Amino acid sequence: MQASLRQLQIFEAVGRELSYTRAAEALHLTQPAVFTQVRTLEEQIGAELIERIGKRLFLTEAGETVLASARDVLGEMARMEARLAEIRGLATGRLRLAAVSTAQYDAPALLGTFCRAHPGIEVELKVGNRSELLARFAANEDDLYILGTLPDALEAEHFAFAKNPLVLIAPPDHRLARARAIAPDQLGGEPFVMREKGSGTRIATERFLSAHGLAPKVRLELGANAAIRHAVIAGLGIAVLSRSTVALELELGRLVALDVTGFPIERLWHVAWPRGKRLSPAAQAFLAQLRAARP
Repeated sequence: MQASLRQLQIFEAVGRELSYTRAAEALHLTQPAVFTQVRTLEEQIGAELIERIGKRLFLTEAGETVLASARDVLGEMARMEARLAEIRGLATGRLRLAAVSTAQYDAPALLGTFCRAHPGIEVELKVGNRSELLARFAANEDDLYILGTLPDALEAEHFAFAKNPLVLIAPPDHRLARARAIAPDQLGGEPFVMREKGSGTRIATERFLSAHGLAPKVRLELGANAAIRHAVIAGLGIAVLSRSTVALELELGRLVALDVTGFPIERLWHVAWPRGKRLSPAAQAFLAQLRAARP
């Protein structure tokens, strides 16, 4: 058997969550990618690891065995990384990270992995809207910045480390909730609940609508994703949000993702830092983690 470390990481997440969807969210992967990796691992092992009964997933006897071994292997890797961190001078230090508010659902998982590998590093996370983050960037207040759309004028080093698909959400009783392959022009006249002007999500939404000759009919403008979710659930309009921010509501059926042609809008999470900035060992280690996890 030649199972890769990445396959073991993915299977451990599925075994822990007993959900392909939640495992994918934790790993910043798509659900099909997670499912494919588990199926490949099963083929390599020659045994089924997961079985579905009704709507629930259960580990088989072989799955329990592989999960225990995967945790042993991953635990040993984490201990090795911690020992190497001490050798590289990462036993202590500080990582200052700033993220746009949409990323607050993804950043904690990234930091959790980092803190387990580097328990001596003190981590600070600041969350704000796009304009606040760019102001912090200009003032060089943090080590690294996580955001979606990078301004063209930003003097930054950066790379994309994860997918950030945007979905068009509506309440489950919306007139288009059960429709398939909805043409974008059917959105004409629909009331929208929007983020504030300058938000990366709003920019992407307006670009999509403009490309189809539409202008959004903005009923509400809100500065928080949670407020937008509640407004859509209450039937005040439809909205475009990052899939990670509405994953639970979609799974519970409180919201639906409309099957509009062109959605989801494929976007990426970027990590950025001022060009020429001398990064601390902790920041370099966090960047190395992001690069290693890229799908």
